[in-house]
Amino acid sequence: MSKESSDFNKRKVVIIGSAHPLRGGLATYNERLAKEYIDQGHYVTIYTFSLQYPGFLFPGKTQYSTEPAPKGIPIKIKINSINPLNWIKVGRQIKRERPDLVIVKFWIPFMAPCLGTICRIIRRNKHTKIISIVDNLIPHEKRPGDLLLIRYWVNSADGFIAMSRSVLGEINQFLTPKPKPTLFCPHPLYDNFGKPVSKTEAKKHLGLDSGYSYILFFGFIRDYKGLDLLLKAFADERLRVYPMKLLVAGEFYTDIKPYIDLIDQLHLREKVIMHNEFIPDSAVSDYFSASDLVVQPYKSATQSGVTQIAYHFNKPMIITNVGGLGEFVPDGKVGYVVEPSVPEIASSILRFFDEKKEDEFSANAAVEKQKYSWDNMVNAIESLVR
Repeated sequence: MSKESSDFNKRKVVIIGSAHPLRGGLATYNERLAKEYIDQGHYVTIYTFSLQYPGFLFPGKTQYSTEPAPKGIPIKIKINSINPLNWIKVGRQIKRERPDLVIVKFWIPFMAPCLGTICRIIRRNKHTKIISIVDNLIPHEKRPGDLLLIRYWVNSADGFIAMSRSVLGEINQFLTPKPKPTLFCPHPLYDNFGKPVSKTEAKKHLGLDSGYSYILFFGFIRDYKGLDLLLKAFADERLRVYPMKLLVAGEFYTDIKPYIDLIDQLHLREKVIMHNEFIPDSAVSDYFSASDLVVQPYKSATQSGVTQIAYHFNKPMIITNVGGLGEFVPDGKVGYVVEPSVPEIASSILRFFDEKKEDEFSANAAVEKQKYSWDNMVNAIESLVR
């Protein structure tokens, strides 16, 4: 435990949000944050969803994990995101428990009525502080009513942590003229996916040809993440001389057909490997360990958990200069920060291989990642509480 961490009293903490048996980055984040608080001696319970999204609103195949539940983390499956009577019941239960601190991840306006109502009820005990960690405030894919829902949410919490400076600015705009405590603290390292393995071993596990280098596009696939830009860049004639392939690992949360059509139009069938299913935690190490370079060609973004997984595995990155992404990858040191355009993405990939930058960037990533600790996040939360 750090000295800063030992300076505050042990707390009774409730984390509200996605957790096992739900899957995905939000669940991984909440479970890892809970572990950090537990490791520092606090008492932690996660309240997760019995129903997170109605089936017709969920774009993937399943919301549920096939992995075992995390050990040592109490998880209560209680919250129904579309049932107001449930929100009242859960809010009253947590209110009676009188936790010192409630931490809520906010990522989409759809959740504002549910989470906001629960938190407003909890606050009536005049004891519990509500801190919101905000992934995105204004969504990438906007819908009517978003701004009203966001306002409802920001009036439900006592303080906010933004994981990018762009989101911090958005939060402060919504808090005008009644400011609340806000802080920027970057997304901590995803260090819970196991240790790296050798490229040879990882390629063998994934059934990849060991004679090729691999560029990795990882995570849920939505249109704003720019996979189409990367495919077009990969068709650049300058890159065809290299024995490299593009590995697309993640489930489509949008229509797959335009992407398959684009691969055919660009004659990339032999150059692109599609592993289009949810990647379980136990397989993440193989995908990153097998790759030479991770590319995030997003058209819009605030921050990305993929960056923090890449850091864990000391992987060079190419990211686009949108939202807050450029805050986390020093250009020319850990990777390249480029505009979200096909020529710039293609040229940066070419430069990476031409100049043989993998070893240099990997060594720099191992140093740079030291600033992204979970202890820093806990200290940021505690500074807001104080």
